[in-house]
Amino acid sequence: MAEFTPTVPARVLPSVTVRDLPEPPSSRWRIIGPGLVGAGVGLASGEFILWPYIASQVGLVFVWGAAIGIITQWFLNMEIERYTLATGETALTGFSRMWRHWGLVFVLMTLCSNLWPGWVTTSATMVTYLTGSGAGSVRWIAIGMLVVIALGLTLAPVIYTALERVIFVKIALVATLIVVALLFAINAESWAELGRGLTVEARFPVPDLEFAVLMGAIAYAGAGGGQNLCQSNWIRDKGFGMGLYVPRLVSPVTGHEEAAASTGFQFAPTKENLARWRQWWRFANVEQASTFAVVSFVTIALMSMLAYSTVFGRSGLANSIEFLRVEGQVLQDVVAPWFGVLFWVIGALALFASAMGIVDYTSRLASDTIKTVYLRDRAVSVNRVYFLVVWALALVGITILLVGFDQPLILLVFSASFAAVMMFVYSILLIILNRRALPDAIKVRSYRLGSLVWSVAFFGTLTVLTVIQQAQNLFGGS
Repeated sequence: MAEFTPTVPARVLPSVTVRDLPEPPSSRWRIIGPGLVGAGVGLASGEFILWPYIASQVGLVFVWGAAIGIITQWFLNMEIERYTLATGETALTGFSRMWRHWGLVFVLMTLCSNLWPGWVTTSATMVTYLTGSGAGSVRWIAIGMLVVIALGLTLAPVIYTALERVIFVKIALVATLIVVALLFAINAESWAELGRGLTVEARFPVPDLEFAVLMGAIAYAGAGGGQNLCQSNWIRDKGFGMGLYVPRLVSPVTGHEEAAASTGFQFAPTKENLARWRQWWRFANVEQASTFAVVSFVTIALMSMLAYSTVFGRSGLANSIEFLRVEGQVLQDVVAPWFGVLFWVIGALALFASAMGIVDYTSRLASDTIKTVYLRDRAVSVNRVYFLVVWALALVGITILLVGFDQPLILLVFSASFAAVMMFVYSILLIILNRRALPDAIKVRSYRLGSLVWSVAFFGTLTVLTVIQQAQNLFGGS
């Protein structure tokens, strides 16, 4: 084959280095993990509150929506992974190659969505259900959690490994809760209702629930917003494809820092490299489907069944953390006191792990973009930028909690809007990036391209609906 000229754009950032694609490992089990991390971080308020709340109001006639949302995100995640597998660069770096500030735009939207310490306060609130302490203690419990998260993410020698272990423990705890629920709480009627909800009685729209709520539930089943983009970072740290050539993110305190190139690599489309690519691509698809997709859907379905079996038809239930207090109390009455306690314990730990994952992926996206695009020629390492961003997020959260601010309406509105806007925009950018920046043999095409077109249409519709609804909330429109 003639000498290969890289196809990755080099107008904004330096050209990539040509290297052969690494051989896939002989044992695939040791590199399974990024999909589980994605599912584990995503198992938060949606799986514990939003979808069970929908089940409590209308039954299980809308669980099919979770399947649609998760399948959509699986295709989206795979196109994010495609670019990283082929280059070792994150999707945000690829976007920045098209326009210098695309990465910064997504980082700022992710920061605005996650700046408020809502995830740790939710976990802390569940702790108060266990201890019986008043609402005033939520602040101090949440501050302690933020300090633990920041220490955990910046002292672990290899940060991804520490996060992966926390998420694995979380998934094991949620699995334990589900098994106990299957034995003691989920009734036969909920199984029949689930079958009907996935087939003959599936409904859309669903009476008694706002259209925007249903669309949002579909969109954020599994992950959503900036978290999907972080699949690039997680598979790179796990050594998938060309990411094997990129040093992992380590603690600048306890880890061994390596001088990392700020840009990636590309392989020539030789027969040998394409054979390796097919193996990597097949493995990445199976890993994402069997972990992210399956874990996310099973959790949503069974947590919804638990809510249907216990609180369906009860009036006055709120789509908020208060929902978990009521559900725990009902489980104590219907099953046994110990089951309600178990529900709150696992819920608090699961939401804490999600908070840790959210701080991690927000900091990863920020540090990767800042180092690669804006500090490329500076001596500071991406590890140190990550360290600073993690602690900045923790300190901002602590300050907010100490001052006692409630979340401003404007920030709540922006948080609800940013995820839909982000997914709409980066679905378009992925089409451009994975068509133009990759060789013909591995570029996105066929039904995969169709899935991105569907993602653009779906998230574009959701963006318009969300903006209209939130503008009405802000300005009192009808």
